[in-house]
Amino acid sequence: MRNLFFRSASPSPSNSPSRSTIPPSSPRHSFSDSLMEENIEIAQTLIMKWDSSDASSYTKLTSLFYDNRQEAKLYLKCVRDLQSAMHHFVNSPDSSAEKLITAQTLMQTAMKRLEKEFYQILSDNRENLDAETVSSSRSSESRASPPRTPTRSSVSDLESESEDESTFLEGEQIATIPMEDLKSIADCMISAGYGKECVKIYKIIRKSIVDEGLYHLGVEKLSLSQVQKMNWNVLETKIKYWLNAVKVAVKNLFYGERMLCHYVFSASNSVRESCFSEISKEAAMTLFGFPELVAKCKKSPEKMFRTLDLYQAISDLWPEIESIFSFESSSAVRSLGVNSLIKLGEAVRTMLEDFEAAIQKDHSKTAVPAGGVHPLTRYVMNYITFLTDYTEILADIFADYPLTLQTPLPEAYFGCYDVDESPISVRIAWLVLVLLCKLDGKAELYKDVALSYLFLANNLQYVVAKVRNSNLKYLLGDYWVGKHESKVKQYADNYERMGWSKVYASLPENPTAEISSDQAKKYFKQFNAAFEEAYKKQSSWVVTDPKLRDELKVAVAKKLVPAYREFYEKHRVGLRRECGVDSLVRYAPENLDNYLSDLLYGASGAGSVSSSFSTSCSNSQGL
Repeated sequence: MRNLFFRSASPSPSNSPSRSTIPPSSPRHSFSDSLMEENIEIAQTLIMKWDSSDASSYTKLTSLFYDNRQEAKLYLKCVRDLQSAMHHFVNSPDSSAEKLITAQTLMQTAMKRLEKEFYQILSDNRENLDAETVSSSRSSESRASPPRTPTRSSVSDLESESEDESTFLEGEQIATIPMEDLKSIADCMISAGYGKECVKIYKIIRKSIVDEGLYHLGVEKLSLSQVQKMNWNVLETKIKYWLNAVKVAVKNLFYGERMLCHYVFSASNSVRESCFSEISKEAAMTLFGFPELVAKCKKSPEKMFRTLDLYQAISDLWPEIESIFSFESSSAVRSLGVNSLIKLGEAVRTMLEDFEAAIQKDHSKTAVPAGGVHPLTRYVMNYITFLTDYTEILADIFADYPLTLQTPLPEAYFGCYDVDESPISVRIAWLVLVLLCKLDGKAELYKDVALSYLFLANNLQYVVAKVRNSNLKYLLGDYWVGKHESKVKQYADNYERMGWSKVYASLPENPTAEISSDQAKKYFKQFNAAFEEAYKKQSSWVVTDPKLRDELKVAVAKKLVPAYREFYEKHRVGLRRECGVDSLVRYAPENLDNYLSDLLYGASGAGSVSSSFSTSCSNSQGL
């Protein structure tokens, strides 16, 4: 600096005519020089007043921006004026090096003071400058006033400062004032060439706030081995915490931090980018690295839905993630998010394949008591129904992975949609088909053919009801539902025919035909034996669907009761006086409906033929 500003006079040529006639003169002192010197003097008075290097000064314990805000703004103006004076003397050939050195010393003192103020504002406003408050504060300001020019200092000329301050105090939230102060100091320090000191303080304090915020959201840094060793219940709990945390972290924590960084360092794009990236990168990598760790764990069908939740959370937030971490220095965060989606998608595809394999490999040989709904049916259909809540996500995951089968699916498994454009519909239809084929095999476990058909009717009715009453109906379509409802009806008809054929056959083809008394007795005996056998056998059978149960009872009653009534009324007069008629004619026609109504509720709801004998006999004795 001394070499730059202490210049030696250049010798004049010996033949110069003026050398002996013009006396030496002092350097020119212009009006600009006087103005700049005055700026230095004014700045010196205020800067030295707030010089914190003096241990005895009260300024070490007070804040310029808290104690006297008007003076703080004047302080920043003095620094700008001091900077202008330095530029003037640097570019002036006749400048005084002493003045420049004085200005430089004052500038260093001022920067130390502003550095202290910057740190104190950041430290004292940790709670006020939380991400949510910052976000709402900036949003309210953008609605209330036109956008600010990014490079303009937030401290305007003194004539308008009091008006601005009043507006902030009355209309803005509590975060606005410290944000304005931080921006003013940052603009001033960066402009003076002291941005490095300012940025260092900002990064240290704000990074600790971001890390602390993520910790309070329940997100912790885990290794792959730690995640793999976790019990699933523990890991699922951490996934739940993460799902709640990621929304807050993206929409508030990182978004608010970027807005604050963007605002405070609006004077420099490079500073703004480097600050935000260094503050948020570690926390963001911890947050978005967790789903990838989960995806790498051992896969099983019960983990499917939490894996889909993780995928959906990142997918839904991706526009915000991509926008917040749009800087080139944040590309690692974006790459990690994309990689987590890829790994989660691979995990989902593997688990769905394992789910299908588990259905096909089910080799349980125990028939479900009473022909009810098989646990496999309930499990598979509930699982598939839950899958439909993720239709859009599954479509994204399987977009480039069409289902390849040895043979095409039967036409009955598709609705009114284009198969080529509905890969998820195809996969769901295929899983249902795998289940129904498995149920066909399990029906063979029943020794009674009628019970086999009842089992198939129960299970297919359960499947159809699940489809009709869930989002599955939009994937499989009305055509699919109609086809399988017809199949349920077919199974029900087969049950009714097989289960009651002997009872129907125990009566004569023409119930009103003239027959002998002995023949009538024979038919009554046949009917009693067939009906009691069927009733006893089916008293423990069950139909879980109320509508299907009523339809089956009505079908049996329509065929059985009218025929029996005609036969009963035709031959009751001839048998009235014979001995033992009470034991022979056991059932009055009006009582058959009562017996049938007890059926198909299972063992707990079934009635008993023997317990109803007294009612029938008492009715018969009155004939």
